Amino acid sequence: MTKAEIRKLLVETDVIQEGHFVLSSGRHADIYMQCAKVLQYPEHAATLAAEIAKKWEDEQIDVVIGPALGGVVLSYAVAEELGVRSIFSERKNGEMKIRRGFELKPGEKVLVVEDVVTTGGSVKEVLAVLEGLDVDIIGLSSIVDRSNGQVDFNYDFKALLPIDIKSYKAGQCKLCKQGVAITRPGSKEK
Repeated sequence: MTKAEIRKLLVETDVIQEGHFVLSSGRHADIYMQCAKVLQYPEHAATLAAEIAKKWEDEQIDVVIGPALGGVVLSYAVAEELGVRSIFSERKNGEMKIRRGFELKPGEKVLVVEDVVTTGGSVKEVLAVLEGLDVDIIGLSSIVDRSNGQVDFNYDFKALLPIDIKSYKAGQCKLCKQGVAITRPGSKEK
């Protein structure tokens, strides 16, 4: 798939929404994303997973791991495409851990996946857990890189779709100045 085809799929499945949004941070943006919406369709999850798997076809991967919650479905789909195991990490008491009896054997080659990377926080937490183990981190992938390549993980990072989503302080928002109606997705009205 081309980047244009991936973007079209994300628009069609209402992942990428355009308008005037107040984000949960309070900042304003003209694009809002909810990557989980594309992964609710197994055929789309499989298609995107196949695209990620192609990016790593020259590597021997033993395990795919994704952080809960966004990376769980994608980890499973990519692992299925590669014919390897899938596990996930999750936070317990605010700390990222590998739990539920999942284990990584010494020397296993691990690919980290996430649905969307914004600041890279969750992925960096997974990497920190993996770096404490005797495994070989091959790299990481995401469907969307909202940082547009600005996050450095110190490992090979291959996103399907880099997107530069600008956000603004309320007083500096061009859409407010134009009188465009506001939507507050993922935020609670006060």
